Amino acid sequence: MENIKTMTCTGVSLLFFFCLIVPSCLAYNVVSFGARGDGRTDSTSAFLRAWSAACQSTSQSNVYVPRGTYLIRTLNLNGPCRRRIEFRIDGTLVAPANYNAIGHSEFWIMFYKVSGLSVYGGTINAKGHGYWSCRKGGKSCPQGARSIQFMWCNNVLLKGLTSLHSQRVHVGIGYSSNVRVENVKITAPSGSPNTDGIHVQNSRGVTILGSIIKTGDDCISIGPGSMNMWIEQIGCGPGHGISIGSLGSSYNEAGVANITVTNSVFTKTQNGVRVKSWARPSGGYARNLMFSNLIMRNVGYPILIDQNYCPNNNCPRQNSGVKVSQVTFKNVKGSSSTQQAIKLDCSYTNPCTGIRLQDIKLTHNDRLRRPAVSYCRNARGRRGGTVIPRSCF
Repeated sequence: MENIKTMTCTGVSLLFFFCLIVPSCLAYNVVSFGARGDGRTDSTSAFLRAWSAACQSTSQSNVYVPRGTYLIRTLNLNGPCRRRIEFRIDGTLVAPANYNAIGHSEFWIMFYKVSGLSVYGGTINAKGHGYWSCRKGGKSCPQGARSIQFMWCNNVLLKGLTSLHSQRVHVGIGYSSNVRVENVKITAPSGSPNTDGIHVQNSRGVTILGSIIKTGDDCISIGPGSMNMWIEQIGCGPGHGISIGSLGSSYNEAGVANITVTNSVFTKTQNGVRVKSWARPSGGYARNLMFSNLIMRNVGYPILIDQNYCPNNNCPRQNSGVKVSQVTFKNVKGSSSTQQAIKLDCSYTNPCTGIRLQDIKLTHNDRLRRPAVSYCRNARGRRGGTVIPRSCF
């Protein structure tokens, strides 16, 4: 078949790196299946045909998107596949200009139940500006689509992707395990609503490394059921920082545990590192959290635990049932744009316990030269080394 080309290690273009390291694999070029990189022709069906052929292959396979601009509507790339599979993008995928074309779907590009998956390079542009305008104008808008989602996937690598102007979340990871996200670039305007950079929920063993995230909401948001995460070398800003939560939106909710955020820089973000839970009953928890070696550059609340989250004031006189414990903030330095550089606002009925502040130096960017302060409520812990502003403990 002319649509399928068997690749061997001899004389193969570097574009097919996956095939370079596998003695014999099959490469499926979306152009051979009818895709056109002119930015106008709907190539969704061609992508689906290429994916189906690769997924059914008895050899390890490569779906290849060459240079060009490919118009793509909602794209469901379903597994399970018979062997490991690579999806390599050297071109750009763009959504239709009319936001309704993908806005009524929860996802724009979805990988579902795929194990042994590698996604490399390229750019995806969801053209979210029209959708954001709809949201800001208070109109009747669709739910909006996440740009790329991994759902029920295991052993995944996402590397070198650039995601532009998502309607909502840029990269979503749900019900998945052993996922590595590396060297991604995420961009949306600071005023774009709910455009989280990377959202992780109900997943284990997620690693996020060496990425630049500039967006209108959380750079990285970590939802219920997230366990054993490592986040390192992130450039965050603009955005709302790196957040665990919101937690406690429902009573029977999975907890969050064993999260590390380290060696990262926050620039002009609304928050730095944050734990956030609703002020309502819950059986959830957040524990064994490590935030270390962080630089804050004019950040609103560099260190924040907020257990009184209630944006619509529909939970008055309630207390968060989420148990927050064993949280360490270590070697956090830089500047705060608010006076409360450290804010630990915990639940009256479930005080935060095991909080540790060590080697903190945060100053207040203020023309009046007011010093930075710490605010603590229902928080129990200890300090170590030099802590500026002075710890509440």
